[in-house]
Amino acid sequence: MTSDDLHATIEQVGDRFDLGEYEIDAYLTVLEHGDLTASQIADRTDIPQPRVYDTVRSLSDRGLVELRESRPMKVIAVDPEEAFSGVQSSLMEMVSELEARYTAPARDTEAVSLVKSRSTILRYLEDVIAAAEFEIALSLTPDLLKRFADDLSDAIDAGVSVELLVTPASEAPEPEEFDYLDVATTARARRGITTPVIAVADGEYSIYATQDALRDDEDRYGVIFNRSALGFLVSGFFGTVLWTTAERTLATDGEDRPFPRRYASIRRCVKELQELDGDFYATIEGRDIETGESRVVEGEVVGFSFEGGERVAGMKIRTDDGEVTVGGQVAALEDVEAHEIRIGRNSPPAR
Repeated sequence: MTSDDLHATIEQVGDRFDLGEYEIDAYLTVLEHGDLTASQIADRTDIPQPRVYDTVRSLSDRGLVELRESRPMKVIAVDPEEAFSGVQSSLMEMVSELEARYTAPARDTEAVSLVKSRSTILRYLEDVIAAAEFEIALSLTPDLLKRFADDLSDAIDAGVSVELLVTPASEAPEPEEFDYLDVATTARARRGITTPVIAVADGEYSIYATQDALRDDEDRYGVIFNRSALGFLVSGFFGTVLWTTAERTLATDGEDRPFPRRYASIRRCVKELQELDGDFYATIEGRDIETGESRVVEGEVVGFSFEGGERVAGMKIRTDDGEVTVGGQVAALEDVEAHEIRIGRNSPPAR
């Protein structure tokens, strides 16, 4: 198809579908009844009587109806398969030609991006939940909890650990009315509409948005950290500021999760292990805080530390080369900054 032919085809398709409000109303009404007079069309639609004749003649010119010149004039529906047969083939040919000419734009993933559309924020929330392989941290309103309940339930079924904060607490469904364990491993409620909406997948892919951005969609924003090293800022804010100041616990089932377990949050890891009995072994991927080089620590967990009301957590691992202390993101006092933690019962889990 030449460029001129493609241009003509686009014009043909555009002309057939370029219907005004009156033409659409009249066409659908005639289709529904089979045939009508002009006055009957006026009675069944909001088209003014003087405009009906111009409207149906326009439909007739496009081959969508037939006009029977009688007294009164009859408007007769044309079978849509017949009326649109030419357009259908032209449209398919046009789409094929356009696809052949299409050059996909480069879409480099931004490490950090700012979004302002409510629909875009919701799409990213859904994407973060779907992307999680082993851990999700969430701060959601009750409405968002209901919206993403099925997605979270699927994540739980896939073995993903879900730490859920519902805010404001006054509007959170009561545990007797809502099965939190179907959508979360642990759930808490936090007071205040100022609590942001947050989702963090595996400690690195995250979104931060204000509740206002999802309520009125006016001059508000959301920030996306897509596989960015800065994503830990959202995770850290959730763990140290939001989670630790929750008003009440809605549900928890940490003891029921099988081993080995994977964690992005050392705070969550330490809290769960402290509540369990027995020996634990760890495989930790992170980096040396002195050199910045990647480092893997394997061995028996021989100590925990929890300071500042769950805000700062650490672990001590006995390895073949001696004891190693492990902290969370931006650790300064420990030997290793943990990025991903695997915990097993009898031996260090395989990576």
